[in-house]
Amino acid sequence: MSTRIHPGAFVDPAAQLGVDVVIGPGAVVGPHVTLGDRVRVDSHALVTGWTRVGADSRLHHGAVLGTGPQDLKYEGRESYLEVGEHTELREYVTAKLATDPGATTRIGSHCLLMAYAHVAHNCQIGDHVIIANAVQPAGYVTIEDWAIVGGGALVHQFTRIGCHAMVGGGARVTQDVAPYIKAGGSPLRLAGINRIGLLRRGIPAATCEALATAYRVLFRRGLTVAAAVAELRREWPNVAEIEHLARFAETSARGLAR
Repeated sequence: MSTRIHPGAFVDPAAQLGVDVVIGPGAVVGPHVTLGDRVRVDSHALVTGWTRVGADSRLHHGAVLGTGPQDLKYEGRESYLEVGEHTELREYVTAKLATDPGATTRIGSHCLLMAYAHVAHNCQIGDHVIIANAVQPAGYVTIEDWAIVGGGALVHQFTRIGCHAMVGGGARVTQDVAPYIKAGGSPLRLAGINRIGLLRRGIPAATCEALATAYRVLFRRGLTVAAAVAELRREWPNVAEIEHLARFAETSARGLAR
């Protein structure tokens, strides 16, 4: 198999295409774009700007990648969008370049972004993330590895969603969602650890129990964040997941959702 470009598509001669790339009718690929091996760009998708798409990823019908950010500070100078390998962007997903010159908006590998999801400027999306239909993260949002964000959720700029967290559909996220937990609603409320998700991903049951207790220390004992973090480190000094939770909590700029 070799690269196939539909005669109804437009691919700028300066674009860099890997092997076995497939580009459908009406698709447009700009001059600064790099598409990895076996990338598929379906009908009427647009890939422009300084955009790089990793191998074996697929952009479905109408997806738009690499246009300028919806940010009045953007001056049109060179900034980037990167999409990892084995990532699927469904119909009408949009993903923007970063605002700042030289900066990058990132979507990781093995991700699924469902129809109409939007990734704003300077977002950092980890690996194995699932973002359901019509999720709208604003600029500078971070979503860590293995997180799941339910359909229609709104995520305020500069907030973070921690690894292995699950955010329910229709949620309004205005503060950081800690790793390993479940949250939902508007206003957002926590609902314990994401135990089923953790077990499915091979996290040992003993670690899940430790995380459940750590959750109560951090969110249910009325402690300050500093005091809770100190207790987490004292009780579980050698559990990597607890340390990640502690570090996430103590570096929260917007405060932790509770």
